[in-house]
Amino acid sequence: MKIIIVGATGTMGMHLAAAWEKDHEIVRVGSKSGDIQTDTTSTGSIENLFRKVGSFDALVCTAGPTYVGPWKNMTDKEFRKGIEGKLMGQVNLVLIGQHYIKPKGSFTLITGALTHEPQLNFANASAANGAVEAFVRAAAIELENRIRINAVSPTVIENSPHYFPFFPGDIPVTMQQLECGFRKAVFGANTGQVIKPY
Repeated sequence: MKIIIVGATGTMGMHLAAAWEKDHEIVRVGSKSGDIQTDTTSTGSIENLFRKVGSFDALVCTAGPTYVGPWKNMTDKEFRKGIEGKLMGQVNLVLIGQHYIKPKGSFTLITGALTHEPQLNFANASAANGAVEAFVRAAAIELENRIRINAVSPTVIENSPHYFPFFPGDIPVTMQQLECGFRKAVFGANTGQVIKPY
């Protein structure tokens, strides 16, 4: 399979690329490095990505910038970081990518446990996550050619210890659990699902 991994230079993306590259053709996409550089907040940049890649079997997105900071300091500009980054960036990967993906292909987006278990300083991420999950459920009933779409929703991951203090009491998701969640989405048969790898 030809699999596009958007966010391939980040913690999750690097792990998935390494896990799957022996058996599949991996196209690594990052904002500043990778096989192709793409700004997911720009529809023109996303269109350019798909023109370069051509037809593909699956797209996985592990990228989704949001604003992290206290509620009392939140502004419209800061809140839009998650709307334009984690929400619209992923939405546009699907809206544009549906014209390039092969029949029976799949899209897998990233959300997170913050959707249902908010933590201090992450209101922007919680809102963006919830919107992405709603989008996944809605898109699943309209995508044609048996194209599937799912989201993976982890809590804090073991390879990101700098986030541990923000998630008191949460047991970090192992990289193996995370990879299994994405594997279920990409290689399984489900669609319209939010997969929790914990």
